Amino acid sequence: MDIRNIIKKPIVTEKASILKEKSNKYTFVVDKEANKFQIKQAVESLFNVRVESVHTANYAGKSKRMGARSGFKSDWKKAIVKLSEGQEIQMVEEA
Repeated sequence: MDIRNIIKKPIVTEKASILKEKSNKYTFVVDKEANKFQIKQAVESLFNVRVESVHTANYAGKSKRMGARSGFKSDWKKAIVKLSEGQEIQMVEEA
C-alpha cells in the first residue's frame, strides 16, 4: 500500500480541535485496510514528525434516503495520532 494513499484527509471538528490543543493529538480519515503501523509510518514520512501512539476506530456506513431512493454511505476508518512533545503539524486552516 502506498503511503500517500493511507491518509485520506484530516478531520476538522470541535472535538478534534480540543484534542489537538490539550493533548497534541491529530485526527485523520484513513484507508480501511491500513493498520496502526502503516498509519504511523505514513504520518511520520508525510509530515516529518515523531508519532508516539495511534488509536483507530472503524465506522459503519449509515443508510440514507433522498426522496424515493435509498442507499448507504460508505464505511470509513478514523485514526487519532498522538505526536511527541514539541512536535506539531501545520494544518491548512491555521495558515
